[in-house]
Amino acid sequence: MAGTTAEGERVTIRPLTLDDCDEFTRRARESRELHRPWLFPPTDAASFATYAGRLIDAADRHGFLVCARDTGALAGYVSINNVVHGAFRCGALGYGVFAHAARRGLMTEGLGLVVRHAFGPLGLHRLEINVQPGNAASIALARRTGFRLEGFSPDFLYIDGAWRDHQRWALTTGMLGARRSPRPHGAFAQS
Repeated sequence: MAGTTAEGERVTIRPLTLDDCDEFTRRARESRELHRPWLFPPTDAASFATYAGRLIDAADRHGFLVCARDTGALAGYVSINNVVHGAFRCGALGYGVFAHAARRGLMTEGLGLVVRHAFGPLGLHRLEINVQPGNAASIALARRTGFRLEGFSPDFLYIDGAWRDHQRWALTTGMLGARRSPRPHGAFAQS
């Protein structure tokens, strides 16, 4: 598949482009009920341009789309934000699945591919995920991909008009090697 960064059994990941606007915003609008109150992905061309502009060709951010391997349809998205190299070699993940692809394991496989890309070609050592405590689906995805709970941050991020508490989850290259298993679809063992 053209522009593919990595392939799994059922999904591929590839960089987000400005050409993805129509499908991305349509899928985001279809997924409002699933995303609220946790996520607010762009649902129109103007907000998509702003979102994509922060991710495309940025040294400290990388935006990926998780695509169904058989059709190429967008299943979800993953961004690696606040990338710091040097001694830290860390990034913070943000992600969302689109409603039509939810509960099918596609994001587990896709997030696993992004993690391997971050720890491989991007040269990172640590990835973090910050999740609101009530977002059970996002916490389950973090666990399925091998992240460990490291702490709690009160009033951590400003989301939907208020400062929200978050749990901090992390994964390092050493943990990834220790957790690999022959599970299908590129997934990692649960913690």
